[in-house]
Amino acid sequence: MKVFRSLLAAVALPLFIGEAAALDVDVSTFTLENGMQAVVIPDHRAPVVTHMVWYRVGSADEPFGTSGIAHFLEHLMFKGTTKFPVGRFDEIIRQNGAEDNAFTTKDYTAYFQKVARDRLPLMMELEADRMQNLVLTDKEVTPERQVIIEERRERTDNEPSSLLGEQMDAAMYMAHPYGKPIIGWKHEMEKLSLDDALTFYRAHYTPSNAILVVAGDVTKEEVRALADKYYAGLKNSFIAKPRQRTEEPAPIAARRVIMKDARTASPMVQRSYLAPTFSRAEGLEAEALDLLSEILGGGSNSILYRKLVVEQKIASYSGAWYSGDALDYATFGVYASPNPGGDIAALEAAVDKVLEDVLKTGVTEAQIKIAKNKVDVETVYALDSQASLARVFGTALTTGSTVADVLSYSTDIQKVTAADIKAAAAKVLDIRRSVTGILLPDGNGAEATAPVVPANTNSLN
Repeated sequence: MKVFRSLLAAVALPLFIGEAAALDVDVSTFTLENGMQAVVIPDHRAPVVTHMVWYRVGSADEPFGTSGIAHFLEHLMFKGTTKFPVGRFDEIIRQNGAEDNAFTTKDYTAYFQKVARDRLPLMMELEADRMQNLVLTDKEVTPERQVIIEERRERTDNEPSSLLGEQMDAAMYMAHPYGKPIIGWKHEMEKLSLDDALTFYRAHYTPSNAILVVAGDVTKEEVRALADKYYAGLKNSFIAKPRQRTEEPAPIAARRVIMKDARTASPMVQRSYLAPTFSRAEGLEAEALDLLSEILGGGSNSILYRKLVVEQKIASYSGAWYSGDALDYATFGVYASPNPGGDIAALEAAVDKVLEDVLKTGVTEAQIKIAKNKVDVETVYALDSQASLARVFGTALTTGSTVADVLSYSTDIQKVTAADIKAAAAKVLDIRRSVTGILLPDGNGAEATAPVVPANTNSLN
């Protein structure tokens, strides 16, 4: 892996790391005796720090029949310990002017606080305590279960495009656990219990399965001293081992999902292709796919937009994505919606024609140059946010990559050639590797929403 744009799309910031000089990030790492890894990213522009604890566990690591337990436990981690009873954690956060939250994805769960630098010791004390001393009873678990069920209703069940994406994931992954939603299937969520939560907690929350990331007005020496004080003394309840997940069989047939929903006023076509991740791609495949997604559907200058929206005038919007920030499998995708009264079949055929042309002739040097220039411009914004940098490195380290991989992305993206992009496209844009989703109106409904992509990197708070 190097670094991937889809990651910072999830935090509403661009991630492209362009010229090598632009990625002059002062980053250092160390590992505590209990196996907990730490990353320090000094940024002395303001007396503020972002403190994060990442666990190498996500929804793809859930036991059979307990979908949603990773996200559920994330909620329950705020309930309390013996030292900091129910409500005390949130009270301390408010009293100290900190911002805090957490998120769960298919591959990792992370907790973070943004706070004045002199409150960093307190944040470490809070996180270290709940890593091993969480106290739960049915009094906390039962009402919180209703909270996550309501969250599913709001985020998924009430959003036709989210429902379509969920069904497409289920069709894409016949064996691998990426096929289940992060938030869980509703009928399984309704049965999640106190025992499920505590069992999952004890199986995954331990220092050797965690990564500390601190970005902001600190030095490596300061963070090391604090980590030694608050985290080094924690004992491992188990020794973390490489995650073992069912491998997806080689795809041999294209799949289609057609969904009708009365709340959708206009149709949409979306296609996802199974693709390699940054950590598992060969050579410059991932970087090539990153640039291809930009060239195909990265904005008003992209091929899909110019062909379908501007020239042929058959689409109201279009786009493409590459979600390389996962541990096992990524997706490359395209989407479009017809103009009012337009034919969804004709639009899909037009999308196929664009992809066919790219497979046949590749992309031009001019298109590649524009995409790489966009990388350079967006880099400025990515490097300007300590929270974004913390999330970049945390994601990398929990999905099979290293600090060195992150730092090398800027030079690797510049090495990508037209031949690299054409080869990556030929490997990935094979219809047998795809799931095509069609969202159709079913009576009068609300305006259609843009697709929720990429599926592998959706995160839930």
